[in-house]
Amino acid sequence: MNQTMSIRPLSAPIEAVFRVPGSKSITIRAMACAAMATGRSHIYGALAAEDTQAMARALAGFGVSLDDHGEPWVIDGLGRHLRAPNQPIDAGESGLTARISMVMASLADGGDTTIDGLGRLRERPIRDLVDVLVSQGVAITTTDGFLPVTIGGQSGLWGEEMEVDCSRSSQFATALLIGSPMASRPSVVKLNGLQGSSGYLDVTVDVMEKFGASVEPTITGFDVAATRYESTDFVVEPDASAAVYPMTAAAITSGRVELDGLRATTRQPDMAVAGILEMMGCRLEDGEVGLVIDARGIELQAVDVDLSGSPDGALAVGIACLFASGESRLGGLSSLRHKESDRMAALTAEIGKLGGDIAIEEDSLRISGSSLHAGVVDSHGDHRVAMSLALIGLVTPGIEVSHPEVVNKTWPGFWAAFGAGNTQQSPG
Repeated sequence: MNQTMSIRPLSAPIEAVFRVPGSKSITIRAMACAAMATGRSHIYGALAAEDTQAMARALAGFGVSLDDHGEPWVIDGLGRHLRAPNQPIDAGESGLTARISMVMASLADGGDTTIDGLGRLRERPIRDLVDVLVSQGVAITTTDGFLPVTIGGQSGLWGEEMEVDCSRSSQFATALLIGSPMASRPSVVKLNGLQGSSGYLDVTVDVMEKFGASVEPTITGFDVAATRYESTDFVVEPDASAAVYPMTAAAITSGRVELDGLRATTRQPDMAVAGILEMMGCRLEDGEVGLVIDARGIELQAVDVDLSGSPDGALAVGIACLFASGESRLGGLSSLRHKESDRMAALTAEIGKLGGDIAIEEDSLRISGSSLHAGVVDSHGDHRVAMSLALIGLVTPGIEVSHPEVVNKTWPGFWAAFGAGNTQQSPG
């Protein structure tokens, strides 16, 4: 039997203040830096979800003590004394955890580390990161270029020049950057093929610097000093990637939402979605506790935008385009093919089931304002597909989302936050 979540349409435009969970991206980066620092760090506002649980398992495997049962989380870092785990690291479906763990494994003492994952993670690319680690003298065995992967610990990277292809994922660069302060010599990280994801690297560098790293941008990438990390007290921002859902809810219901703890000045890339909604006709302003998206009395307009810099928010923008006048084009989406699902194909298939006008054109989505009807949509095992499609149900009666538990990956309280209906059992 397949579980579905029935979405209750709103009886009036949404008017609410949302406090979305802590940023997944920032939480995982901070956990890694704290683990490699010397001494005790405190992480405030951390996200408790499946992806951060995966990182917690990885840290435990490397011998790091983590207490995540209260506020703040407490991590006792081991500096250069990570140990090779005595059993494989289960990265779940967290690509960021798997890739950072690969670099941490090269720093570990005492033997080999095997890293594995679930679902689509075994199909997601790692070869470009493997190539750089091999150039650093790390012994690596992959499974036809994918997980599971076994990495020989060598108590650290050499440093100096590391050139990485980021065309398929900026996470390769993030993993190398996070490991670079632990190298024997200063590192020159050169980036090839980086398309629109530089904002995620800005977030990476910001976290690293708060843990005492010295990182300097260059024309081709970054120079990283071999300074090691220092323990600290770190505060995680609310997650802009989660905030795109209440933003879009305001837009499609002609409502008003205030994002507690988030301002337009955040460096998280998905805050760019607020600017796109402004292009579509929404008003942005500073509220008492955060950024306000006000769509009262407006008619959404079509847009032609490049979302390569904020791909996690692209699906929510796609939903907004279904309720806009005219035809929109969302470009720069090639990286969506390598996520928890092929997100371009998943969104196109499911919106098509509901009568929506959507098509894939190379690395773009073409979406026209559409009259939608009731239906059961498949989450494709992907949290962002599920949360995006659920927004349709706030306006269109009769929407059900299959496998609603996938939201636990990054926002376990998503259904409660939007007042969704009861779960049901259906064949399949």
